[in-house]
Amino acid sequence: MERKDHMDAFGAAALIAFALHLAFNQVVIKVTAGGFGPVFQAGLRSAGAVVVLFLWMRLRGVSFSVPRAAWVGGIASGLFFTLEFICLFVALDITTVSRASVIFYSMPVWLSLIAHVLFPGERLTPVKIAGLVLAMSGVAVALADRSGGSVSWMGDLLALTAAFCWAAIVICVRSTPLSTVPPAQQLMFQVLVSAPILLILAPLFGPLLRDVAPIHLAGLLFQIIAIASLGFLVWFWLMSIYPASSVASFSFLSPVFSVILGWLLLSEDVAPSVWGALVLVASGIYLINRKPRVHP
Repeated sequence: MERKDHMDAFGAAALIAFALHLAFNQVVIKVTAGGFGPVFQAGLRSAGAVVVLFLWMRLRGVSFSVPRAAWVGGIASGLFFTLEFICLFVALDITTVSRASVIFYSMPVWLSLIAHVLFPGERLTPVKIAGLVLAMSGVAVALADRSGGSVSWMGDLLALTAAFCWAAIVICVRSTPLSTVPPAQQLMFQVLVSAPILLILAPLFGPLLRDVAPIHLAGLLFQIIAIASLGFLVWFWLMSIYPASSVASFSFLSPVFSVILGWLLLSEDVAPSVWGALVLVASGIYLINRKPRVHP
């Protein structure tokens, strides 16, 4: 498809579906943790993604050659990717999908703050500042609520750290020569660096295997194929077609869908404060990513 300068119906439908897809993945990670230790699960996912990406790149004729200048950014993004998913998978193992997702999907907030400092063309506007205040208030509300049996400070802080790492990956890509590398190669760096580290560290986080059942194997395959490899490639593909700001504006839907799916599929008891935090975070992310009006 050719590059477009506006969001059309196909793009909107695809991005809504992708946000739902990512939200469902949070539930899948939580369920799959019943069969695999959290970090071992993350390591198997990255290792499987290496295989899928390798086959996809061979079939598509995508080069495996990467300029030497991009290696530092690629390795750094891989290390942040590793830490991100250690934190996220452990967080989802010890707290609810709804809490972890509201905090994790606050990533655009921290990215906007970093971009304000590093990128002169992305200064904070009054609307973005209002969005930051709303979203950060939502995270504060979520952190302050200690009610419920699945609430833990460790889970909350791990989800927040994962959000910081996600923002750091974006900065690595944008501020280094890695930005000139095709998306498939960027993703290969991340899964190739993370897979061995995650698998080596996995025993430090408890038993590698729990009560493995077919549903856990299915969940792992879903993450490998539909998320960690082909799913992220679809995201990059959409980014290559539509304006980045328009694509990013749909990110506020992911925490909304995550909380709803955690409530519907896992019967999570979502406290009123978490619903309130969700509204604040989603509204803030929308304002941060909203395209400014152009006055005639």
